[in-house]
Amino acid sequence: METRIARELGVREDQVRGTLALLDEGNTVPFIARYRKERTGGLDEVQIRDVARLSEQIRQTEDRRATILASIEEQGALTSQLRSALLAASTLSELEDLYAPYRPKRQTRATRALEAGLGPVAEAIERGEDPSRLASKFRCEDFATDDDVIAGARDILAEAMADDATVRSYVRDAMRRSGKLMSKRRRGGEEDPKYKMYFEFSTPVEKMRPHQVLAIRRGEKEKVLSAGVEVPEERLVDWIIGHRVKVGGVARKHYSEAIRDGFGRLLHPSLERDVRGDLEEQADKHAIGVFALNLKNLLLQPPLAGRVVLGVDPGLRTGCKLAVVDATGRLIDTGHMYVHDGRKRDVPDIVAAMVHKHGVQVVAIGNGTGSRETEELVAQGLRGKQGVHYAIVDEAGASVYSASDVARAEFPDLDVSVRGAVSIARRIQDPLAELVKIDPKSIGVGMYQHDVNQNALSQELDAVVEDVVNAVGVDLNSASQPLLARVAGIGPTLSKRIVAHRDANGPFASRAAVKDVRGLGSKTYEQCAGFLRIRDGKEPLDNTGIHPESYPLARDILKRAGKALGDAGLKSALDALERSGELRAIAEKHGAGAMTLQDVLNALVQPGRDPRDELDPPKLRSDVLNVNDLREGMVLEGTVRNVVDFGAFVDIGVKQDGLVHVSEMADRYIKNPYDVVGVGDRVRVAIVSIDKDRGRIGLSMKQAAR
Repeated sequence: METRIARELGVREDQVRGTLALLDEGNTVPFIARYRKERTGGLDEVQIRDVARLSEQIRQTEDRRATILASIEEQGALTSQLRSALLAASTLSELEDLYAPYRPKRQTRATRALEAGLGPVAEAIERGEDPSRLASKFRCEDFATDDDVIAGARDILAEAMADDATVRSYVRDAMRRSGKLMSKRRRGGEEDPKYKMYFEFSTPVEKMRPHQVLAIRRGEKEKVLSAGVEVPEERLVDWIIGHRVKVGGVARKHYSEAIRDGFGRLLHPSLERDVRGDLEEQADKHAIGVFALNLKNLLLQPPLAGRVVLGVDPGLRTGCKLAVVDATGRLIDTGHMYVHDGRKRDVPDIVAAMVHKHGVQVVAIGNGTGSRETEELVAQGLRGKQGVHYAIVDEAGASVYSASDVARAEFPDLDVSVRGAVSIARRIQDPLAELVKIDPKSIGVGMYQHDVNQNALSQELDAVVEDVVNAVGVDLNSASQPLLARVAGIGPTLSKRIVAHRDANGPFASRAAVKDVRGLGSKTYEQCAGFLRIRDGKEPLDNTGIHPESYPLARDILKRAGKALGDAGLKSALDALERSGELRAIAEKHGAGAMTLQDVLNALVQPGRDPRDELDPPKLRSDVLNVNDLREGMVLEGTVRNVVDFGAFVDIGVKQDGLVHVSEMADRYIKNPYDVVGVGDRVRVAIVSIDKDRGRIGLSMKQAAR
């Protein structure tokens, strides 16, 4: 198994072996990736999960192989040749093709014919005999005439052909190579404009793009489209006849008719399901990957910590809900305002009053319905307010949070809609801390996320959240229960106990003190400790990414450098130790490998480092743009809100996000938009087209760069 995984993933066998051993020992992926690099050869979180996924697939394949072998053996049909073929099969589809003739079947035309004793007639045709000469001997109640008997024999031959592993493999490959996925408007289906391009659609299977596959699947589900795989049927049937039919005369005619019937009735539908299933599986995988990448970039948006924020949840009919949170995220005031009728004239004064009363530094406006109308009025209220700005915040999932158990527990007496305003305000203070409270699937940065495999989507998105939380680290004394629950090894139950212990006993004095929490044993502590942070504690190393197991190593290094953590000149002293070879000797003394040593050195030089600090902060504005202000050729700065296969949607400060098509991202050919931009990136764009009637704005990054 290790050899196969290593070959498929392009890594070494010893890396696979070490990773599987660590996983079998009950270690979490973040812990393995960060603190067991020597045993994995430095594999990252994605590679470790790939090893785990492939090993599980292989185990499932082996379990299925054992089941199939047992089933065929029980039927008394397991020949040495078949056993060898089953043992040599490397994929589930190969195994299932070999098993097809022996798989217990529901009642079919062929099984009815076999139960009626027509097997000898089918065998006679295979030998080249004229079936009409013996058909009368096999008449029965269900097959009363000679023609009925011969038709039954052909059904047997048709099903045998459709179960032939060689035939199935050949035709399946031909479908993938030369088949075309066709779709058309379903008779009686709605004239839905979003599916218009699929009303008369035909593309080679091998050239289908993931978003096309997903769109067609959704169209079929909504009963707007019908679709199928078209193949060169005559050529394939001729090949099958040549492969299976070794006789001439009348028998050949009957056998060929059986194959033609079986191809259209049995083989083509079966393999079409296989091929479309493969396409949809790959499309699901791609769409899930898009969602995961966009989610990761969103979660890694830099925080605007230490700011007093006014959160605005826009609304037209019911008005805008307001919530002011202090620099720690604590709710200190709420309010309400209307932006759609005569009362909108009061909005600038309401905003100005809240800013003055609470010392608001940033206004966070959700990007939902009414956001641009709200933005105009908020901008008016901020004019003349030195140092006060506003930002448009992606509010996807805020309503889900508002009605969640987490929100009810935090704000039991607060209206659901006002909780949404609190969430919007906190999102700009610390996007990660707030977004972990929401089911990742409810954060709208995906493509067809409701259509893909939901279990696979949940697993991938949960992995992204876990990786980001542990990469950033969590303050043990201020983190919420949902955030703590994402730390490696902790989970929901222990996170609740940690918060309860903190509330009852005060802040934790050290990382080690978390072991006092009921149920948090040595194994869990090993997994989580390196990702927890204690600010201003007695042990300075508790505010770094150094695992407690490496504290002796870190202390020895600092002692030899003659510096304390945070001292000026520490990096120079460490560089000198490295040049002298002393660092290597210290590491060997503590049994630490080169990768662990390097991680410790990095953490000593940058204690408390937050990887989000290296990214562009949120774009703050003081005035508003109107679509009527836009002109073709105008160059603006915007924020990427979503990335899809065909480009990126960019917020440039007007009501509608603009689209940078993949062809407008750079002067060179760009195959994958994600190689160029990610959610949250700040980009310069030129306006290339404005369609006010359809609410579309075309943007170009390459023209802005000229």
